[in-house]
Amino acid sequence: MRTVVVTDPPRADAADAARLGEFGVATVHEALGRVGYLGPELRPAWPGARIGGTAVTVLCWPGDNLMIHVAVEQCRPGDVLVVATNSPSTDGLFGELFATALAHRGVRGVVLGCGVRDVAELTEMGFPAWSRAVSAQGSVKATAGAVNVPIALGGQTVHPGDVVVADDDGVLVVPRADVPRALTASQARVDKEAASRAAFEQGELGLDRYGLRERLAGFGIEYVSYEEHVRER
Repeated sequence: MRTVVVTDPPRADAADAARLGEFGVATVHEALGRVGYLGPELRPAWPGARIGGTAVTVLCWPGDNLMIHVAVEQCRPGDVLVVATNSPSTDGLFGELFATALAHRGVRGVVLGCGVRDVAELTEMGFPAWSRAVSAQGSVKATAGAVNVPIALGGQTVHPGDVVVADDDGVLVVPRADVPRALTASQARVDKEAASRAAFEQGELGLDRYGLRERLAGFGIEYVSYEEHVRER
């Protein structure tokens, strides 16, 4: 592993990232063709947080948060700090003091492929954090890693400057080049869902709105009366 800090990676537009955050993980994920989801293991430290921001990536050694300290200096307003370790770790590499430093720099939140601690304080601060675990296990500051290089997290590759969307449904990465398409497709999905919601409020069934009724026979589904069902058992 090369120990390097890249100081000036290109970033997606911060306003575009924030707008994707407003759409939410499920909407953007579906709009892009169900790609980019970092998996069910990454859960929010407290419910209700919703963010969209540009990734500052960090690669640490397990149980060692030296490179998070290094990465704080590279963060700008609108960023999301994304931390991976080079082998599995659930140690609590991030807590309240890091959050205080990042909040001062306008960072929107943190995504951790390891553990988080100081959950009560993060909740009180309103600082959004997603992690693989909650753990009081502390860390050392002894081994060099890297900042703003591509990292692997949840089966996806996160590049510096990509957009990270996170909420109660999990975490999603949108490659920087795909942001315009993601915005257009997400708005189209929101509009489509609004029309479906209005139809359902008027009593229309999903079976009819989505053209499912005529496909039921192909699935082998039959409609029978209760008496027929009892008689055939």
